[in-house]
Amino acid sequence: MTTFNIFLFLIVIVAFLLIVVIMVQNPKGGGLSSSLGGGGTQQLGGVQKTTDFLDKSTWTLAGLLLVLILLSNLSIMDGEVSSVIDTEAIETPVTPAPAVDTPAPAPTTNEAQE
Repeated sequence: MTTFNIFLFLIVIVAFLLIVVIMVQNPKGGGLSSSLGGGGTQQLGGVQKTTDFLDKSTWTLAGLLLVLILLSNLSIMDGEVSSVIDTEAIETPVTPAPAVDTPAPAPTTNEAQE
């Protein structure tokens, strides 16, 4: 397994986790932060601590995603990934030889022989 494939796998996992964390949040104050801490202030750390955790995890996952994308780009630039761009499959175009003008044969008709 190449380095690029490992980075690709990690990027997909981090992107999925980032989607889940963002979908849990609600911009109007609802979401997981209000449902877990809505009844009492000490339930699972309260609303403020849940919001802080979701906010920090969003920024952490977004930063990790950016770093993984940059590192995967470096692994491509190092030339480790030969399956992404196969240079042997790219052929140089072959120019055809110029056509040679040959004279057309003279018409043979019965009228010319009479």
